[in-house]
Amino acid sequence: MVKKISFFFIAALLLGAGVIMANSSDFILTSESIKNNQTLPNEQVLNGFGCSGENISPDLKWQGAPEGTKSYALLVHDPDAPRPTGWWHWLVINIPASKTEFKKGEKPAAPMLETVTDFKTLGYGGACPPAGHGVHHYNFTIHALDVETLDITVDTDPNTVEKIVEEHSIANATITALYQR
Repeated sequence: MVKKISFFFIAALLLGAGVIMANSSDFILTSESIKNNQTLPNEQVLNGFGCSGENISPDLKWQGAPEGTKSYALLVHDPDAPRPTGWWHWLVINIPASKTEFKKGEKPAAPMLETVTDFKTLGYGGACPPAGHGVHHYNFTIHALDVETLDITVDTDPNTVEKIVEEHSIANATITALYQR
């Protein structure tokens, strides 16, 4: 009984802190800007398509990557978008294994590479679901990869980027934020 209570207490604390772990009990993603299962702040909402946010990428920190991690990839996806593949908001690949965070509003620099999003642009594109479409889930996922670089160009289709990242992912951690209008 004590073990069950301790496990559930710790899990509740981690969820409340905006921490989600996946594929590795030690690999975690945290943020001061966004919290798991809570509404995205206006800073991370798009400024366009009828939305009036600030379109600033959130701060993200990760730790506890598994042994064998040679690089990271960051994928931000809305699976609730009204299209079969959802909507890709930000894709960053070739993040060096030595890097463990993005500061709020940080623009990735070489050797990191941002690839085209479903907005048909590079860089972070904030939340902006169709009005009246309900709550959308924005999955901010960091993948630990088994290769230093991925053979991807800036104009590679986001769904292809996801497929290649998944093929090389040895662990991942996600924070899911919510937004509706």
